[in-house]
Amino acid sequence: MTWNFSAPTDSDLGDREVPLENHHLWGKRIALLVTGGIAAMKAPLIARSLRKFGATVVAFVSEEALRYVTREALEWSTVNPVISQLTAKAEHLSDQSPFDLYLVAPATYNTINKFRYGIADGVITSCLASALGRLEKGKTKILLVPTMHGSLHNAILSESLQTLDRLGVEIMPPRDDYGKHNLPGEKEITVAVCGILSNSVLKNRPILVTGGPTPVIIDNIRRLTNRFTGQLGVAIAEELYLRGAKVQLIHGRGSYTPPAYLPHEIIETYDEYLGKVMGELGSKDYQFGIFSASVADYRLESPFSGKIPSGGQLNLNFVPTEKVIDKVRENFPDLEMVTFKYQEGVSQEELLEIARKRLEKGYQAVIANRGEEKGDHGEQVAYLVTKAALGKFIGKKAIAIAIAEYLEERAKNVTIKKI
Repeated sequence: MTWNFSAPTDSDLGDREVPLENHHLWGKRIALLVTGGIAAMKAPLIARSLRKFGATVVAFVSEEALRYVTREALEWSTVNPVISQLTAKAEHLSDQSPFDLYLVAPATYNTINKFRYGIADGVITSCLASALGRLEKGKTKILLVPTMHGSLHNAILSESLQTLDRLGVEIMPPRDDYGKHNLPGEKEITVAVCGILSNSVLKNRPILVTGGPTPVIIDNIRRLTNRFTGQLGVAIAEELYLRGAKVQLIHGRGSYTPPAYLPHEIIETYDEYLGKVMGELGSKDYQFGIFSASVADYRLESPFSGKIPSGGQLNLNFVPTEKVIDKVRENFPDLEMVTFKYQEGVSQEELLEIARKRLEKGYQAVIANRGEEKGDHGEQVAYLVTKAALGKFIGKKAIAIAIAEYLEERAKNVTIKKI
């Protein structure tokens, strides 16, 4: 590894500022309660991740936690004073500036059990006692992120977690590794906070999203596929997940892998894709389906068994595949569908006309784009086409947001169906 000893590139961000990734926590106040476990060392990263989503973060820290993370690191990462003891200001009550959510990360064995039994003998437990009272009145949310060695996961802990769950406290599954309950990544924790605090009409609504390629089999070794990665499908699924929707992503394996926190299944072939889509829709009562997968149009008439020997000329006979979205439309007529249409060698007007003709087949919306049309920096340009409106969006993130907002409008007058 080499470096020419040059200075870093200039940035408009101040030393403690963070780049804003989205606005899902804009205007939200988060109390970050840091307890005395080794995972407390990651609290500054959690604080900055929450801020990247727009949140204001205030850290409450126990004396034990300060063995593993410094006050200066927490103050730097939150850009707010750190509360390590209670004064006449009654910081644990937060009456003047209430919090939308109390995030306990890490939540230790000691803290969880004290919280369950109503013990309020320090900064963290006193905050939680007050927070529970606010939770019971619908004025806040509480999220625990347990971390501890496996031997500490005993019957007392299980009982405490079950009791807190019944009281409405959110409990995030820890990362299970090396015989321990470990802290999930800061992005994963932030995404969980977004879903809990979401006020979107899509919250708790089941939505199926597909993305990525769907290769067809040539022989036991070779597959015929395309260059599409599925990044757009992941962006759509993540945007909906951040809004609290119950998303399931069916993703074709390629060069891009969805983040672990996003509920998803990886498929290897067209046949597996078709089976997964039909099986998923048949087993759960989805209201919306977004079909961004780049589905194979052709398949080998007779796939080879074994491996085709290398060398020599090879002639392959391909036949059309079954149109998956048409099969879905036929079998699930009540499903609201957003389908995708990619073209090359057509004008913008021709593209839009192709999309409008698809609407005549009973699809509610079409995302249409053509290979020749790019943004100023090479971004994907797409059109959201419905019978009532036409919108133009540049970049995967903008397309994902447009689809989410479209679904929100469609969902306003539809009763939630539960999986």
